[in-house]
Amino acid sequence: MQDQQAPPRDSSQLGFGEVFTPHMFSMQYKDGTGWYDARIADRGPISLDPAALVFHYGQEIFEGLKAYHGTGKKVYLFRPGKNIERMNVSLERLCMPTIDPGVFLEAMKKLVSMDQAWVPRSPGTSLYIRPTCIATQPVLGVRTSSEYMFFIILSPVGSYFSAGFEPIRVLVEENYVRAAPGGIGFAKAGGNYAASMLATEKAKEAGCGQVLWLDAVERKYIEEAGTMNVFFVIDGVLATPPLNGTILAGVTRDSVIQLALDMGIPVEQRRISMQEVIDGSRTGRVEECFGTGTAAVIAPIGELLYREETLLIKDGAAGKISRQLHETLVGIQHGRLPDPHGWRVLVE
Repeated sequence: MQDQQAPPRDSSQLGFGEVFTPHMFSMQYKDGTGWYDARIADRGPISLDPAALVFHYGQEIFEGLKAYHGTGKKVYLFRPGKNIERMNVSLERLCMPTIDPGVFLEAMKKLVSMDQAWVPRSPGTSLYIRPTCIATQPVLGVRTSSEYMFFIILSPVGSYFSAGFEPIRVLVEENYVRAAPGGIGFAKAGGNYAASMLATEKAKEAGCGQVLWLDAVERKYIEEAGTMNVFFVIDGVLATPPLNGTILAGVTRDSVIQLALDMGIPVEQRRISMQEVIDGSRTGRVEECFGTGTAAVIAPIGELLYREETLLIKDGAAGKISRQLHETLVGIQHGRLPDPHGWRVLVE
């Protein structure tokens, strides 16, 4: 982690989430009072009682979105309303107080405006925005908190994967699961990520960059990748698992589906079995595979490691559709292409 007084001079070498801007937004919540004490101040450590409920029972929700340089000196957020909506859905699931969408959006815009000198301009870079809400009441009984803190921090970032838009290798995980029906898989909760780390370490040991999760009931159907939703191009159709309560409703996922439809590419949201992918990789029916997410944007998947067998997706290279979607999405985000759906929100 680096705290700097001035933005990095060479933003082309940025990693992901290692450099932070000098300011943060925060506000507090208390039952009977609601949200109060909204402020932007210097970024710094947070003081919490060791008994704060976030440490013991996991009431914590976060989001991730980005700001980009557009034409001229203008800075834009990308689809912030979707992230605000999803965070409030996540908060409700963990019995935490929701946040007024107008207040939420205004807080992000003012914070990004204050630190807009930190929005990098190099290709593949952006300003990552991390809103977070935690339970702060100091009590050890198992209960929902009566006090919370909401804060937003900013980080200028480069590509999530060091190789950029190059195909990655992914491990198909059969022993561990990310989420089960009726659980919190659709919420962007820290606990989901903590539960995924053992399998992620296993994937790294196998030379893979990500985990591909299967369903918790039958261990048969594909759900999502470690930090991304997942798509396949099968016989010219773009297919992705449906939102069934165990999969995060990705904003990039939703954007990719809309862009594909705009391009005349047929899209299916349906269950995709691992067997279908195995057979399709061998016959050539599976033409492409890629992940989508705010951090990674679109990440081509060239190989799947399944039961010690490597399944090559086509020739292992980034496919035509994933490349076209990537170029279009990034072009819209940075203002190089028209924004027909009004996804960019100007930071004033």
